[in-house]
Amino acid sequence: MARPVEPGPSALPPAAEPDDPAFEARVLRAFVKDGRLVSFPARERKKLVVLRFLLDRVLPDEAPVEERELNLRIALWHPDVAVLRRYLVDTGLATRAGMAYRRAIPVWEAPPDPAPDPGSETG
Repeated sequence: MARPVEPGPSALPPAAEPDDPAFEARVLRAFVKDGRLVSFPARERKKLVVLRFLLDRVLPDEAPVEERELNLRIALWHPDVAVLRRYLVDTGLATRAGMAYRRAIPVWEAPPDPAPDPGSETG
């Protein structure tokens, strides 16, 4: 009998892979203005950048969130909550169990700022 394979980093959906930081910054500047998603990109690569950005804001951790609460969180960014909620699930960035949604990819943590070298002087 075959042993189940433990999910590893390769088990993440392709949508979870970050893109080039400069590209992501350009895309977000074009589609996010004054804390709102002003339009949604048609191109898949740009769409994934926006969805990863939105995921970090509406599902910031791996705790389950009821659909009503998720709708309120998405509405702060864009009025079409149903489409954005569906895109998050369809791309594999979020999962749905009944009326609860959960982040499907790990929360990426930025590396800590490097500690200053005690022997160097600034100034």
